[in-house]
Amino acid sequence: MKTRLKTISWRFLRIWQRNWDVYARTWKINFIPPILEPVLYLVAFGAGLGYLVGEIPWEGRRIGYTAFIAPGLLSINIMQNSFFETTYSSFVRMYYQKTFDAILATPLNLEEIILGEIVWGATRSFLATAVMLAVLSFFGILTYPSTLLVLPVAFLGGLAFGAAGMCFTGIIPTIEIFNIPVFLFVTPMFLFSGTFFPLEQLPAGVRTIAYCFPLTHIVELCRPATLGVYKIGQLWAVIYLSFFSLVTIPLALFLMRRRLIQ
Repeated sequence: MKTRLKTISWRFLRIWQRNWDVYARTWKINFIPPILEPVLYLVAFGAGLGYLVGEIPWEGRRIGYTAFIAPGLLSINIMQNSFFETTYSSFVRMYYQKTFDAILATPLNLEEIILGEIVWGATRSFLATAVMLAVLSFFGILTYPSTLLVLPVAFLGGLAFGAAGMCFTGIIPTIEIFNIPVFLFVTPMFLFSGTFFPLEQLPAGVRTIAYCFPLTHIVELCRPATLGVYKIGQLWAVIYLSFFSLVTIPLALFLMRRRLIQ
């Protein structure tokens, strides 16, 4: 593993560049989800459910429900953009379009291709988050300049989920089977990571499991940033996401090499 990691050079950015060129050609379509999703969610949950909930307690203060779920929506956006990019999109490029086979005919090696895919997934999260921040700013629920800290969180979280997604791509036999990790990995985090309600509302056992989710730690970084609050727990969240990425990136390289180099 160490020997293969040493073969990675800055040439992996060529993979990033290739995906960026494709993305730039369809940027209008790619920008539609991060523009519309926060509006739909805020109208449905903020105006609808928020009217019933009113204010909720958080960190010794009471905040409006719309302001509470906004960073949760940003966190979900970070997770989904990178995870689905390195699962469904990477699988299509690998299996159906044979893009990886074509690139392997160039000086780039397999590790550089996979790392480029993961970094591109993190970039997708960063770009989509920047668009969502712009949209949410019109609702007057974000605190600046602290909210800008969400952008580096988006890239770090994108690396974590991009690498996790690539791990699944390395073991999933057909594209239809991705429904299993989506159901067992993504959906529980979507519901139980403090996105729509405080973790304190969960039973102690479930709360412990929730803190094992990477999405929980993204929420722990995004919510204080959007509300202009700084706390020591943010440092632990950064450490967790960094460690998660340092584990899953080499694992993704190993699994993808085992799959592609028979």
